Amino acid sequence: LPMKKTLISSLAAAVIGLAIASIPAHAGDVAKGEKVFKKCKACHTTEAGGKNKVGPNLSGIVDRAAGAADGFKYSSALMEKAGEGLVWNEANLNEFLTKPKAFIKKTKMSFGGIKKDEQRADLIEYLKTLQ
Repeated sequence: LPMKKTLISSLAAAVIGLAIASIPAHAGDVAKGEKVFKKCKACHTTEAGGKNKVGPNLSGIVDRAAGAADGFKYSSALMEKAGEGLVWNEANLNEFLTKPKAFIKKTKMSFGGIKKDEQRADLIEYLKTLQ
């Protein structure tokens, strides 16, 4: 019985450790994120009901199912991930925005990514305000 408790405790600690590791260390800043978003404006709109450009409208993107922007033609690679249940939660956005083509190999998004953790955290905080 003590060994079983130790194993359960170890597994619980590992799960909690993984969950903490996936949270950006920096709490994002909305105003700074809006500045970071300037890199995205050429391809994305943000207002509710806004039109799609080269990329989809991002209003309501956080916690939305991938591939769900009305009227946007997504890559088959992204739609495959969407079919697997991909949701744009903070962890997935963080990973995608780090290096889009590493997260979805054949994505149409040509942007190289945002290397700085702090900038990604700020951008995600800004994206959370878009409703």
